[in-house]
Amino acid sequence: MAALAVAIGAFGAHGLEGRVSERMLENYQTGVQYHMFHALGMIAAGLTAALAGGNALLGWSGGLMFFGIIVFSGSLYTMALTGMTWLGAITPIGGVAFIVGWILLTVAVFKI
Repeated sequence: MAALAVAIGAFGAHGLEGRVSERMLENYQTGVQYHMFHALGMIAAGLTAALAGGNALLGWSGGLMFFGIIVFSGSLYTMALTGMTWLGAITPIGGVAFIVGWILLTVAVFKI
């Protein structure tokens, strides 16, 4: 997922400038940033599970971060590329998944 964030970010930096509005480019870049942050969060959940033993909370944490990347970042990418601004209405669902994922990761770490 982290490598994909880099590739998507490079595409945005080199392929979208001048092709989409400044606002849509900012949305796209926000999607890339959150994609990378949460790809790293997924790695943290996986490493924690590998080092401390499997834990359902860690699995849910990583899964929610993955879901958040798809919904939050994916909606921002799609919105920037297509101009379908109504997708902004589903973006917060991904944001909530991110928040819950981090909370579960924190709880799991404190339970170790």
